Amino acid sequence: MDLLSIDSLTDEQIDGLLETADLFTRRGGGSTRYAGRIVFNLFYENSTRTLMSFAAAAARLGAVPLTLPVEQSSIKKGETLADTARTLNAMGPDALVMRHGEDGSVAEVAQLMDCPVLNAGDGTNEHPTQALLDALTLRQHFGRIEGLTVAICGDIRHSRVARSNRKLLERLGATVRLAGPPPLLPDDLPGGGAIDEAVRGADAVMMLRIQRERLAEELGDSPGEYLASYGLTVERLAQAAPHAVVLHPGPMNRGVEIADEIADHPRSLILRQVANGVAMRMAVLDLLLSA
Repeated sequence: MDLLSIDSLTDEQIDGLLETADLFTRRGGGSTRYAGRIVFNLFYENSTRTLMSFAAAAARLGAVPLTLPVEQSSIKKGETLADTARTLNAMGPDALVMRHGEDGSVAEVAQLMDCPVLNAGDGTNEHPTQALLDALTLRQHFGRIEGLTVAICGDIRHSRVARSNRKLLERLGATVRLAGPPPLLPDDLPGGGAIDEAVRGADAVMMLRIQRERLAEELGDSPGEYLASYGLTVERLAQAAPHAVVLHPGPMNRGVEIADEIADHPRSLILRQVANGVAMRMAVLDLLLSA
């Protein structure tokens, strides 16, 4: 099987991944279960958290993670995406983890691969493992996801994280509120509004960076203007539930969508998200490699 979208998973598989990843976070250590297996990482876009956590996850399962340096590859000589996929497939990897800037590109490559393919982010479409690790983080903290209200705020239009999280969290029984500047709210994701309304009474607030590299036109915001109008400040967090926690998939732009004090706040679960990324990606690789 491939993991291209949250829709790729059954409810039973989602529950199993949450349980397995939680076990990995508590057990720690490594495994030799997949010794001799090879996991290819093919990242056409820059990444720190996702790339390194997939590499760490594969290594902790005993597999060998190999990353293709795109900037030094034949891709820069004009090789097509399809030919790159066929070339990698001929080398016989046991799994391929891929990130690409075009919607649907990972699904196209999956059609050419004989091994499981994991979507590590395709354009503005989906980022399923990020949503899974976010759900794990919330469940560990609250003991449940059903009944929670989660505000996702920022550049919703270009956020594959927001799309996957909305699908997953609503399937698990949470209420998801979307908020951001009007130009950054897509027509096909209704429910967007002002950040103050979204944050008010929320159990969790997830902030998203402005993906300026995808904007057709600059927002024209002056330094500090975005934070004041749409960012998460101490004053805005005070409008959330008293027990509310803060999440961010990274990378954070401090002083833009999130204030320094909030990023480092005791109620910030941002670094726990990073740690859970390794555990969840171990669980996902375990599911696909054992199939």
